[in-house]
Amino acid sequence: MTDEPEHTEPEHAEPEHTPAAARPTRRIDARSLRGLAHPLRMSILEVLALDGPATATHLSRRLGENTGTVSWHLRHLAEHGYIEEEPGRGTKRERWWRAVRDAKLLDAAEFHDDPGTRDALAVYLRQLAQQFFARTVTYLDENWDGEWQHAATFSDWRDLRMTPAQLARLNKDLMDVVARHTPAPGTEPDPGALPVIVQIQSFPRRERGGPA
Repeated sequence: MTDEPEHTEPEHAEPEHTPAAARPTRRIDARSLRGLAHPLRMSILEVLALDGPATATHLSRRLGENTGTVSWHLRHLAEHGYIEEEPGRGTKRERWWRAVRDAKLLDAAEFHDDPGTRDALAVYLRQLAQQFFARTVTYLDENWDGEWQHAATFSDWRDLRMTPAQLARLNKDLMDVVARHTPAPGTEPDPGALPVIVQIQSFPRRERGGPA
């Protein structure tokens, strides 16, 4: 296992179950970013994307939040097009919601000089990092058998030196590899197959001097 969809090259592509080539692509603009950049909204969207449709009641139990608060945030997410009602389910009293299956792209550089969006971008990226970390900790806390432990991995490489263009090409190559292993819609999984999360993080590090 290596590390929303969800890459950040400057762009972040939020992971989904359906191959990106088979889904429409949505570029997150300033308005929709401000609509999503809230810890609870991002948690709601993550649960719906990973585990499928749910009601406000289900989500409130899962996330430990008041049902009314969850309902308010669900309406907010729907207003910005991140979620939609599940057809054929629900009643007048309680709706079933599902994540919209599109590939979400965010270019952080677009908001670098926009003070009105900078805070929302910081909230979004920090919450995204928290979600990535939480997924990893969840895996470590679970009692997986030796075969799955052998298949999973935690890896990092620290001896690369790249220009922005080279880092962008590396990220694209990594995305292409994941795409080749992503099944087409409607494909039956192999026996014994389980959902797998691939998280990719790649970013520059400012050089710091050694001991004086």
